[in-house]
Amino acid sequence: MSARGMLGLVGTAVGGLIGWGEEVPAADPAALRGLFADLGLSVGRTEEDLAAAVRGFQARVGLEADGVAGPRTVHLLARYAKEARELHRFERAAAA
Repeated sequence: MSARGMLGLVGTAVGGLIGWGEEVPAADPAALRGLFADLGLSVGRTEEDLAAAVRGFQARVGLEADGVAGPRTVHLLARYAKEARELHRFERAAAA
């Protein structure tokens, strides 16, 4: 695991300790790509593609756009991905 990945993972763990109510996934590349997919975004395969997606998300939600998936970034990404999943379920139920 890269140093960036390790710092993100540690940051996520610390975020869990400071009282976030919902479970935040680890900041590993596969989990991040899955959260972006829940938002309807496809992220390329390289580490730089993922960092660019993280920077874009951070800029959109008002965080420092550094490309590092730290605890605040992962927490917000997980929250928005959860909301997107719920909206898709609602849309499917309404269409049925």
